[in-house]
Amino acid sequence: MLKHRGFPGRLSGTDFQFVIRRPNPKGVTPIIKRERFRDRRPADRRADAGFMQALWEQFGDQPFERGNLDAGRLSWLFGREVIPAEDPFDPASYDALLMIDVDVARISFPDAFEEDWA
Repeated sequence: MLKHRGFPGRLSGTDFQFVIRRPNPKGVTPIIKRERFRDRRPADRRADAGFMQALWEQFGDQPFERGNLDAGRLSWLFGREVIPAEDPFDPASYDALLMIDVDVARISFPDAFEEDWA
């Protein structure tokens, strides 16, 4: 499992985790598409925006390996802002390649990246 050096471990000041420390001994947690409803808590929305910003700062528009990125946090963005970068895509692999769909991310998180998206 690739460890993304320099990637924040969690959203600052919260318990929203962005990475895992070690592989799951019971098997890889698959990435799924989770529905984000309009009535989500503000803290959850901040965690999504913070994770998206961290992904953008680390990888930009280039494909990246899932590695030690948290499957639960990725699942909130998967299928919209974060998409598979390979076909076939294995959602239960630490080696799976993903990428940011920049156009969708700009729409979903307009305030989080005003300066960085230029």
